[in-house]
Amino acid sequence: MILGVELAYWQVTILKIVLGMTAVLLPAGTLVYAYLFKAVSFMQSRLGPMEAGPYGSMQLLAEVGKFLQKEDIVPTKADRLLFKLAPYVVLVSTFLLVLVVPFSVDDTFLNLDTGIYFAMAVSSVSVIGILMAGWASANKYSLMGGIRAAGQLIAYELPMILAIVGVVIQAGTLNMNGIVSAQWHGEIFGWGGIGNPYILTQFVGFFIFLIAVQAELTQTPFDMPIAESELVAGYLTEYSGLRFLLFFIGEFATMGIFSLIASVLFLGGWTIPWFFDFDSNAYNVIGPLVMMGKMMIVAFLVVWARFSFPRFREDQLQRLAWKFLIPISLINIAATAVLKVVF
Repeated sequence: MILGVELAYWQVTILKIVLGMTAVLLPAGTLVYAYLFKAVSFMQSRLGPMEAGPYGSMQLLAEVGKFLQKEDIVPTKADRLLFKLAPYVVLVSTFLLVLVVPFSVDDTFLNLDTGIYFAMAVSSVSVIGILMAGWASANKYSLMGGIRAAGQLIAYELPMILAIVGVVIQAGTLNMNGIVSAQWHGEIFGWGGIGNPYILTQFVGFFIFLIAVQAELTQTPFDMPIAESELVAGYLTEYSGLRFLLFFIGEFATMGIFSLIASVLFLGGWTIPWFFDFDSNAYNVIGPLVMMGKMMIVAFLVVWARFSFPRFREDQLQRLAWKFLIPISLINIAATAVLKVVF
């Protein structure tokens, strides 16, 4: 449309695939370098990687090259088909998630009326891939890691979805662009100076959502499925080379996508609260940059928590979900519904 050239269907499809891969891989690479390699290093009073490129800027490429050169080993007693498919199932879940994330007014792969419902549904696909990896490895540690992961992800999907329900009630729509628009044009008790970013009115939901994301990513303190001191590396124990790299990419890509979803739900998405005069064409240009900035802020909170808290025991992990997060999220839903009717 920008170039005034009409593209064939297959050309549009290829363009969308390339853009989708960019939207998944670019945030993953950015988060690995900026936070895993550098920010955490400075938090722990060390330099981090410094040899590959200026200030270690090429370290990520060096890591990818290293994994690509490693031998792809399949255990003798493993189910070869499921063992090889598992990392791709996890990665497909991430690619499906990015389809409904709006980066601006028009920059959306799929503008579904039930966008957030679709996102929560496909995010559950990763559980299948992790169970496949754990069972197909023919390793007791991998199987235990897969079972732990399934129990943990199922438990923390509930508070995540319940935290989103409060946003949906307040916005009155499941469409993710509609949720952004509701925050952009909303008011806080009759005042619309900055719209109504839902982090102000749904701060409880935002807090619960971040905790659930931490658990969904199996990041510390919720890393029981891959606890090195107990399970070697859990469901990842038997993986090497490219397939291990795919799991690694999937972890940080999912972190980026969930951070983007949190930005849409609670931080106003691609809008800037104090700039209401921008038209849709301007937001089509600056919207992706705004989303990238908000993603970096949310992802920093996830990484910060990862390197600040000790690992939970399994009973503590489950107790937090079932006895605290779910009841609090239900109270938040009830309060939101009452205030929605009153105001």
